Amino acid sequence: MRRLFSYRFTWLALLGLLLSVAAERVPGGQLTLAPLLALTVPLWLGLVGLLAVGWGLRRRRIALLPLAALGLAWPQVQRGLPLHWTGLQAQLRGTGPLAAGARAARPRSLRLLSANVRIFNVYAHLRRADPAAPAKAIAWLAASPADVLCLQEFYQEPAGVRSADGDLFRVGEKLGAGSGRQVLISKSLTNPMGAQFGLAIFSRLPIVGRGEIAFGRLSQNHAMWVDVVGPGPGDTVRVFNAHLQSMSLDEGDLVAAGSTKAGLRRKGRGLLSRFARGAAARAWQADTLVAHIAHSPYPVLLAGDCNDLPYSYSYDRLAGSLQNAWATVGFGPGNTYHGRLPPVLRIDQQFAGPQWRVLACRVHTEIPYSDHFPVEALYQLQ
Repeated sequence: MRRLFSYRFTWLALLGLLLSVAAERVPGGQLTLAPLLALTVPLWLGLVGLLAVGWGLRRRRIALLPLAALGLAWPQVQRGLPLHWTGLQAQLRGTGPLAAGARAARPRSLRLLSANVRIFNVYAHLRRADPAAPAKAIAWLAASPADVLCLQEFYQEPAGVRSADGDLFRVGEKLGAGSGRQVLISKSLTNPMGAQFGLAIFSRLPIVGRGEIAFGRLSQNHAMWVDVVGPGPGDTVRVFNAHLQSMSLDEGDLVAAGSTKAGLRRKGRGLLSRFARGAAARAWQADTLVAHIAHSPYPVLLAGDCNDLPYSYSYDRLAGSLQNAWATVGFGPGNTYHGRLPPVLRIDQQFAGPQWRVLACRVHTEIPYSDHFPVEALYQLQ
């Protein structure tokens, strides 16, 4: 403990916090270890907080240094662990404009739901735990009161495609005309059977413009946008749907590397290499996306699977000109990853331009049909 509460260690912790925050501004690919260093921001924040409390209890003036550092770094705290009272109330009481049965209609408001649907578990191994998961997920989305749905890893079987599942995966029809929505599908792949993979946007507001953003060759990782009329008279807004490069980190390899020294030696180098390549790709994709957003003539909403944590270059770039919905009104880490890793990974995001007020944001942890939880938010044009 004496070593922990030493002046030298305190300065070292402050330096670590400064360097890790600075690493968020370094694009992946320029400095290999920068993305990894950026991920340590929460650790340094926790350590600096501990030092502030420890020195304060000892009544030492040096406590002012970590306290000041925490004050300056508070936006960093809010990135990964927002602490908004209204968000806590909504979670504890189940109230708020996004609660079940709530009437969310407000002047010039738009309700946006985004989800990585993992191709609706079309393959048998994906629905082994729950064979009814595809039907449940599609029915839940069809019944959603959201004005706009942004879906990643979308899958559908158009009319005329013969399938052993019958019309189960005629998703475009069920979430489109069948639910009173217009549909725009950005296909990255059509298989020999005629089934389609890609991104999709479904809107109850009229779609008057559309486009795609290919990050190089059009693949699963790309973006799309629509211009919709609304939410108020005379309003037109642009909604982006994006799927950035995957981290490409296998859960089994991560568990093996974190369990034993032998596992770390066997898996560590490969994991680091894949992480670095993914971070470099997401950095370039985020830069491309920000450039398109900057040229939008209308107020912007962005939703998607960013495959990155709040402490990363890609998040920092998007948050530079946009407000993150969960960080603005949420409470807690807002985990969106539904897998075997620790439940603190918020990799699915929604962002809004400065013309919007974020009224509420919710992560639907009660919807377990994919390896991502859906994110829903309510916005109001100011």
